[in-house]
Amino acid sequence: MAVTIVWYGHDAFRVDAPPIVYIDPWNLPDDLPLADVILITHDHYDHCSPDDVEKVLGPDTQIVGPSAALAKLGRIQAAKRTVKAGDRFSIGNLSVEVVPAYNVNKRFHPKSAGHVGYVLDMYGVRIYHAGDTDVIPEMANIRCDVALLPVSGTYVMDANEAAEVVRILQPRLVIPMHYGAIVGKRKDAERLARLVDVPVRILEPEESVEV
Repeated sequence: MAVTIVWYGHDAFRVDAPPIVYIDPWNLPDDLPLADVILITHDHYDHCSPDDVEKVLGPDTQIVGPSAALAKLGRIQAAKRTVKAGDRFSIGNLSVEVVPAYNVNKRFHPKSAGHVGYVLDMYGVRIYHAGDTDVIPEMANIRCDVALLPVSGTYVMDANEAAEVVRILQPRLVIPMHYGAIVGKRKDAERLARLVDVPVRILEPEESVEV
């Protein structure tokens, strides 16, 4: 079964197998497929957007995220699952591991806030969405085929640090994220591609790749 990854800019992705999974939907276009599952990494506005969640909300959509993020989505009537780093769960053909995401030398995403990333396993393809994070020791325990990694610096790791993560994870494909909207530019993604031996796919918004 092929798995398709669509990037909508910043940290927003759709992963289709089925099920249809959105991660950190923000600034989404209209008329998208409805979600089976929505994964939220943390409560910041550019990751946890009630308006964007509602754009892809279906009658049976399940929303997953840390408690602070779900509280921000309180007006939305849907099945919700509160998670923290270390949790694991399955929904249909999707298995999810919840992993830590935090800053080590910045104040924006403290470890105490409980922000997370996710490892999705769909039909044997493991996709790691790092969330907003720096290089952290817990990454040594992550196994993935595809790594979605921030590259912009300022609030998250930069391209040099993302290259360090690639050397830790050894995925078969890397997709850069967290650039082009609030902070960071395409040149940050291109820099990561030059620094690593692993294939790096730099997507345009709404472009997809099959893995």
